[in-house]
Amino acid sequence: MTSQHPDLLPLDLHNAKLLACVRPPDWPQPVPISRYNLVVIGAGTAGLISAAAVAGLGGKVALIERHLLGGDCLNVGCVPSKMLIRTSRVYADLRNAQHFGARGPGQVEVDFELAMARMRRLRARISQHDSAKRFRDLGVDVFFGAAHFSGLDSVVVDGLTLRFQKALVATGARATAPDVPGLADAGYLTNETVFNLTKRPRRLLVIGGGPLGCELAQAFCRLGSEVAIVQREPQFLPQEERDAAQLLAMAFGRDGVRVHLNTEISRVEKTEQGKSVHIVSDEKHGTLVADEILAGAGRAPNVQGLNLEAAHVEYDDTRGVHVNDHLRTSNRRIYAAGDVCLDSRFTHTAEASARIAVQNALFHGRKKWSELTIPWCTYTDPEIAHVGLYVRQAIEQRIPVRTFTVPMNDVDRAITDSEDEGFVKIHVRAGTDKILGATIVARHAGEMINEISLSMFAKIGLQTIGEVIHSYPTQAEAIRRAADAYNKTRLTPLIKRLTTCWLSWTR
Repeated sequence: MTSQHPDLLPLDLHNAKLLACVRPPDWPQPVPISRYNLVVIGAGTAGLISAAAVAGLGGKVALIERHLLGGDCLNVGCVPSKMLIRTSRVYADLRNAQHFGARGPGQVEVDFELAMARMRRLRARISQHDSAKRFRDLGVDVFFGAAHFSGLDSVVVDGLTLRFQKALVATGARATAPDVPGLADAGYLTNETVFNLTKRPRRLLVIGGGPLGCELAQAFCRLGSEVAIVQREPQFLPQEERDAAQLLAMAFGRDGVRVHLNTEISRVEKTEQGKSVHIVSDEKHGTLVADEILAGAGRAPNVQGLNLEAAHVEYDDTRGVHVNDHLRTSNRRIYAAGDVCLDSRFTHTAEASARIAVQNALFHGRKKWSELTIPWCTYTDPEIAHVGLYVRQAIEQRIPVRTFTVPMNDVDRAITDSEDEGFVKIHVRAGTDKILGATIVARHAGEMINEISLSMFAKIGLQTIGEVIHSYPTQAEAIRRAADAYNKTRLTPLIKRLTTCWLSWTR
């Protein structure tokens, strides 16, 4: 077990339970049948969802995984990161107890080892849902090993040839590091190794102000590390609304994260003091010293070693597997789903794409990826969630837009919870109540955005949301108040004069 998975550390009871589920050391390879309805390469979210769906409908499915079932989400992504974020929020609330009318415990001492042990324990518990045994019981033939195509309708794994009616490439993506001189020699962490830590780094430098970098920078700071974050762009989360990114920068400042925007890293070197990171900002040079460096700068699709050429599947190292709007590749028998082919690299998009691919591949479906309404969230504190168009995108598409904004400090529940930082911002097509998009910045933005996503999917306008009774007090009341603001715009001067005359006549 140690030699097989040296990157999953420490090898304690919790990780042993994890491995027993997602990579059993004594797992026997199944005997392949003559032809499968679906062969799935990659057992992350997209692969697991597609395999379970087809097996549940009575199809013959083979699922191949070269590493760990559950993929990034379970092992090195959403699951462990959210556990660490939750613990870090506990410590932040303890330090700010006076804001809640409570007497703080004095000096808050962080037990980093305990936090990481909790993460490993709960990750092992969740891994039962993705276990090899569970999928075998569902009727899926689970193979472990590196797979590659050997023809237009065949895959080889561990010397075994699997023939298929249709295949799904769901190999995901991997972390990449920026091309910085000296970084590899100095050593660095990615999301694939950071959760192996058992000792808290005293000084942590995070490269990249995307979702991963922002989430872990704040979490480690709250867990007691001295954290600096270096971002090449002039703001964090450069795709998000500027005021949302500014609120996040302010939150970082309060937590103690040192922020370096518009900053490039010229080189890294190991010194007696630690890892010296040389930075350049506005032509000014400086040096930051860290014990650990976390590279959260980007991800690359896993297309190497699949021998996609043998299957006549077009791909490249940047975009990954090339698919059309139905998620079909250049080989009509082969589809792709998840991070290996999508720009939107989230667990929920991997799941949604898997469902589209299965329906289109095996049931002559014509579902289109472009028709989906996709929300996303960065799980900082406050959270930043978005769905649909940004104003800049609406303008680029020459769509007239009107925005209704409700600050969270006007919402009763946000005030009572001392969580009144942020806003709800909803964009509609001017002259209508059709929702084009929304951004929510709030502590529970990830939960709140789902109401907007549902409304957009069901073509429910902002006027109707205003007619929906929302329980009081909740932070989601901010959404209803944005709808109320829209409904007030329908009260034109003419309508107001008519209603005034009517009420005067009926007195």
